[in-house]
Amino acid sequence: QVQLVESGGGLVQAGGSLRLSCAASGRTFRPYTMGWFRQTPGKEREFASAILWGSGVTYYADSVKGRFTISRDSAKNTVYLQMNSLQPEDTAVYYCAANQRSLLLTRATAVDYWGQGTQVTVSS
Repeated sequence: QVQLVESGGGLVQAGGSLRLSCAASGRTFRPYTMGWFRQTPGKEREFASAILWGSGVTYYADSVKGRFTISRDSAKNTVYLQMNSLQPEDTAVYYCAANQRSLLLTRATAVDYWGQGTQVTVSS
């Protein structure tokens, strides 16, 4: 069974940075895509960023483009999200996501596995 374990959330002032990590368990786990979604109370979970595991091609939501950077360490089955220039509107629970189907991880319906979520709070 695949498990995704996130770390790195917390409280930061506007303009600051945080780095999220997500480690996937399972020796034989080979994702097609891994990425990050985020969710605020009363809203649907929204796509933030994804990376194709094989090629390293990256995708970003317009709201985070230029500020967030996704990367991977294939040897560790770990994906990272470096978040810079954080703003209060980035406050959310951030969820790691992965799939093994040949689908871009830009919609929640494309996700096979979810992490438990990590809170990111940006104060003004």
